[in-house]
Amino acid sequence: MRSRQRMFAAAMRLLLKCLRLGRRRRFKLVRQAGQLWRYGRLCLRSLLYNSFTNSDVVLDSLFEPVYWLVDHVTRWFGVVFVALVIGLTSSIVAIVYICLLPLILQTYTPAWICWHLAYGHWNLIMIVFHYYKAITTSPGHPPQAKNDLTGVSICRKCIAPKPARTHHCSICNRCVLKMDHHCPWLNNCVGHYNHRYFFSFCLFMTMGCIYCSISGWDMFRDAYAAIERMKLLEKERLQVAANQTYYQTPPPTFSFRQRAFHKSVVYLWVLCSSVALALGALTLWHAALITRGETSIERHINKKERQRLQKKGKVFRNPYSYGSWDNWKVFLGVDMPRHWLTRVLLPSPHLPHGTGLSWELPPCVSEQRVPLLAI
Repeated sequence: MRSRQRMFAAAMRLLLKCLRLGRRRRFKLVRQAGQLWRYGRLCLRSLLYNSFTNSDVVLDSLFEPVYWLVDHVTRWFGVVFVALVIGLTSSIVAIVYICLLPLILQTYTPAWICWHLAYGHWNLIMIVFHYYKAITTSPGHPPQAKNDLTGVSICRKCIAPKPARTHHCSICNRCVLKMDHHCPWLNNCVGHYNHRYFFSFCLFMTMGCIYCSISGWDMFRDAYAAIERMKLLEKERLQVAANQTYYQTPPPTFSFRQRAFHKSVVYLWVLCSSVALALGALTLWHAALITRGETSIERHINKKERQRLQKKGKVFRNPYSYGSWDNWKVFLGVDMPRHWLTRVLLPSPHLPHGTGLSWELPPCVSEQRVPLLAI
C-alpha cells in the first residue's frame, strides 16, 4: 500500500514538474515573440520616420502606382492625341472646302465672300503655325553643369540645378523651364519657349470653332431637318417596299451625295461647337493666369503661400507679376506698338523675354516690380 502511495506521489511530482517546464517554455516563447515584434516595429519606424510626413505624403505614396500608370499612358498616347488633333482639324477643313465653300461662292455677296475667304484663311494659317511650333519647339531645359548657375535649388529627381520657376516633368523625365503643364494634345511640355505658341493655338482654334459654329448655324438647321426627312422617308419607303415585289421597290429619295453633304454639315457644327466650349474654357483659364503673371503650377503654389502668410499677418506678392497689361506684353513679346501686328496678329517665331534661367526686368515693363513680401 505504501509502495503504491509512493509511486503515485512520485508520478504527481513528475507531472507537476513537466507542467512547470512547459509553462516556463510557453512564457519564454511568448516573451521572445513580443521582443521580436517590438524590435521589428522599432526598425520599421526608424526606416520610415520623417518629421515632415503628413496625410498628403501618405496619400501621395498610396497613389504613386496610379501616377506612374498615368505618366506612362500619357507618354505613349501623346502621338495618338496629336494624330487625332490633326485628323479632326483636317476633316473640318476638308468639309469647308468641299461642301461649304462652293455654296458660299454661289449664294453670298462679293463683300461677304471676301470676308469669309480672308478671315477663314488667316485663322487657318494661325492655327497651323502655332500648333506646329508648339509641338516642335522645346520648352527649355536647365543646363546640367552645376557651375553655370548659382543660388538655385537642386532637383531631387534629376540631381541637377533647378532655376526659379523650373519644375520636373515626370512624363518627360526632365526639368522644364517655367513649366506650365504637360499637354498630351501636343505630346510636349508647355514651358518657357513654347508657352506663347500653346496659348495662341488655343485662342485661334477657339476663334475658328466659334466662327464655323456661327457661320454654319443656318446650314446646320437645314441639314438636321433634311436628315430627319431622310429618316422619315426611308421608313415610309421600307413600309411600301414590304408590300411590293423587288422590281417595284422605289428608288431612294436622297442621293448619296446629298446624304453625305447634310451629315458632314451636322458633324462640322457639332464638333466645332463642342471644341469651342471646352477649349474656350481652357483658354479663359490660361488668360487669367497670364494676367496674374503665373503658370498653372505656380497658381497652386502661390495659393498655399498666400494662405500661409495670411496666418502670419503678411501679404504675398508675386515677384513675376508686373501688372495685368505688362504681363501680357511680356508674355506676347510686345516691345513696341507695331509688334501687336507683326508678333500677335501675324505668325512670328520670336523668342520670349529672358532665358528662363533668371528673371530680370523686361525692357517693355515701365514700372518696377513689387516686393515679394509686404507686411
